[in-house]
Amino acid sequence: MSNWRDTRPVWMGRPSILARAGRGIVLGLACLAVIVPFVAVIMTSIASQREVSAAGGFVLFTTDPTLAAYRAVLSGGVVTRALFVSIGVTVVGTILSVVCTIMLAYALSRPGTLLHKPILLLTLFTLLFSPGMIPMYLIVRQLGLIDNLAALILPVLINAFNVIVMRSFFLELPGELIESAKIDGAGELRILTTIVVPLSKAVIAVVGLFYAVAYWNAFFSALLYLPSPEKWPLQLVLRTFVVNQTPLGTDELAVGAETMPPQTSIQMAILVISIVPILIVYPFIQKHFSKGLLIGAVKG
Repeated sequence: MSNWRDTRPVWMGRPSILARAGRGIVLGLACLAVIVPFVAVIMTSIASQREVSAAGGFVLFTTDPTLAAYRAVLSGGVVTRALFVSIGVTVVGTILSVVCTIMLAYALSRPGTLLHKPILLLTLFTLLFSPGMIPMYLIVRQLGLIDNLAALILPVLINAFNVIVMRSFFLELPGELIESAKIDGAGELRILTTIVVPLSKAVIAVVGLFYAVAYWNAFFSALLYLPSPEKWPLQLVLRTFVVNQTPLGTDELAVGAETMPPQTSIQMAILVISIVPILIVYPFIQKHFSKGLLIGAVKG
């Protein structure tokens, strides 16, 4: 009788040393492709004018680090104002989106809800077909949201994909808990706040991060709906400064011409500032990703 090790499928076999070495090389190259540009951005943001000029743009290692670029962009000018706008929009938008998504997903997960199937079909329809840029702009203008920060939140308040993910999570919760709570006289709102939400921290964290990243990185909607530069979020300021090479001016940088940091360093400093908040939040939510996203994918 042949050994089980000789008859098991190919994908269950132990890879050869050459295959493992090849995977290691590919993984190492992929890591370098991600890490090297990130290190170059950070190093360039703290490099001096001499090092930036000598490297022709990006600096991989600096021997004379300086925080002049960060002091320049955070000195109370347009970047600081845009940073506060982005933080405000992200915090308020994420809270409102998560609350509305929880309420809609819970209603769609409960059988017998009023207009349950039509609303679910409408949600799936919006997931498959987007309205387009021109209809969205016309709706925002009709609502009087042009040049209003609410235009960055209300049109994208609920994402259909996040609703479906959260609804799938709610459907996996033990029905006995909800039934016992109803027997004890609890209403739907109390069941949602005291039973469903505490048991759904994983999916709420994942969906909240999805919303936060979307709000933080949104610049195209601000480009369409916010004609006033003082209301621009950080991403739009970064896009304008990097792509269009728009100077911020010595009055907004609050530094003299003789101490003006290299323009490339200022660009990289703004880029680092725009990345840091998400990098700070992500490690605290990473542990919830596998549990929050795979709910409903495996039935058993």
